[in-house]
Amino acid sequence: MNVTLNNDGGKTLVVLDGRLDTTNVEQFQKDIAPLMEGANPDIEIDCTNMTYTSSQGLRMFLMLQKSVSSRGGHLVMKNMSPQVREVFDITGFSHIITIL
Repeated sequence: MNVTLNNDGGKTLVVLDGRLDTTNVEQFQKDIAPLMEGANPDIEIDCTNMTYTSSQGLRMFLMLQKSVSSRGGHLVMKNMSPQVREVFDITGFSHIITIL
């Protein structure tokens, strides 16, 4: 999983590329750590090239959502493939995290 972070005015843009699973979830957690504590709690995640997420990946997104909410920010995920969106729908995460 490749993670790219860019600040764009009042929000942070995150671009995900690849699979998020047990082999790389620890690195993903390190990559998004600045988003958990940063001064800018508005985050937009582009999932165009994210091909898969495991339950551990879902846990990371939930932790990020909680952190963002506690600081008065907004987390938005966009451009999910139908396969990834189905995982979010089945698990109920699409009711917790805003998906465009």
